[in-house]
Amino acid sequence: MTRTTFATLADHRVAAATWHVVDASKYELGRMAARIAEVLMGKHKPLYTPHILVGDGVIVINAAQVKTTGRKRETRVHTYYTQYPGGLRRSTLGEDLDHDPAWVVKRAVRRMLPKNKLGRTMLSRLKVYPGPEHAHAAQQPRPLELKV
Repeated sequence: MTRTTFATLADHRVAAATWHVVDASKYELGRMAARIAEVLMGKHKPLYTPHILVGDGVIVINAAQVKTTGRKRETRVHTYYTQYPGGLRRSTLGEDLDHDPAWVVKRAVRRMLPKNKLGRTMLSRLKVYPGPEHAHAAQQPRPLELKV
């Protein structure tokens, strides 16, 4: 008879103390976001449990140098509405990366996480910085090489 293993509160505490650093200049945006979402959810661990937060924290540096393939910077358009008359706004991926690269990376990861309270908690454990410096040395993050 097989036994199912569930994560416990002790496993949650260990995951809460584990942080990784990812250098975004080495990866393409979508593939990097998918791997970061796996780490935030804890799917890279054998103890993964969908309803318990066992994922690690992730710090992304050099978000301004993230790569894209093809002509996505010119052709991918973000459209939103400001709720005011005539408030339809459009911006390309390149414009968004020039304006706020951290927002672009965070949005890509957010769309790959669960759409519930646990997903919002996972997203709060993602810290994104446009340059090589970050303010999380106290967490003693380890470098994370993504298998892309």
